[in-house]
Amino acid sequence: MTNKRASDVTRDWQATQDQKSSATRLRLFAVLCWIVAIGGEIAAIYLFYQHKFDHGNMPLLIGLLVGIAVFAIAGNLLWKAANKHDPASTSDPARFFFQNQLGAIITLIAFLPLLFLILNDKNMDPQTKKVAGGVGVVLAVLATLIGVSYHPPSVEQYTQDMNACATQIKTGQPTTACSPDVAAQAKDIATDSATVAAATKDTAHPAGQDVVYWIAPEDGAKKSKTPHVFHLCAGVSPLKDKPVNSGSVTEAYAQNAIRITKQIGMEQKQCGFTVSQ
Repeated sequence: MTNKRASDVTRDWQATQDQKSSATRLRLFAVLCWIVAIGGEIAAIYLFYQHKFDHGNMPLLIGLLVGIAVFAIAGNLLWKAANKHDPASTSDPARFFFQNQLGAIITLIAFLPLLFLILNDKNMDPQTKKVAGGVGVVLAVLATLIGVSYHPPSVEQYTQDMNACATQIKTGQPTTACSPDVAAQAKDIATDSATVAAATKDTAHPAGQDVVYWIAPEDGAKKSKTPHVFHLCAGVSPLKDKPVNSGSVTEAYAQNAIRITKQIGMEQKQCGFTVSQ
């Protein structure tokens, strides 16, 4: 039994091992920067309670504020770079929000308690309070705005880009959608599509077809839990007595059938296609 779907959407984009490793490394450095920033805040608060700023020491306080901002911003930029390598999915709204806006949240944590002390300390030198308070607010706003992800990447967006990239590759169009994050996987789809077209040529289809067959997902699921192979027709030996779906290569990928059979010659004979030389 076959079930041909009308949509032409490939499998969800997934970060490669290299992308995950890069993201992990960047996130580690980001966390270290944030730890230093919060450490600077703790040091400044400690000095407050030691009354170090009651009668001056404005350069020291401003230096601490600048240091907090520098490390907070560095952490924010590193975290954003990591998210480009390994983005969250919009299907989990809470994780998507916190993963993408964590930099802004950490920055607020690194600044707000200290700014509260500066602006409410009755013993601080008035000039120090005015200057340090103003500088602190400006730095806090700047670092927080840099930490906000205004157009965060997502698995869904990368999936769309990968589909568009694969289509451009297959049709020979300029690869404007092929960012480095999606190009490799899109090329796999395009390569498999070309292989299928070359293997499915017959009198009725001299240019080949973009139709493949694969074991249907278990229990009516939209996607198989384990990867499957796709085949040239429903009558091949590996699909005998199994529930089968059919569709384009991209539809096969969508259901986790992500590799073309290695027995192309055998299947061409079983399916009645011209055997490749």
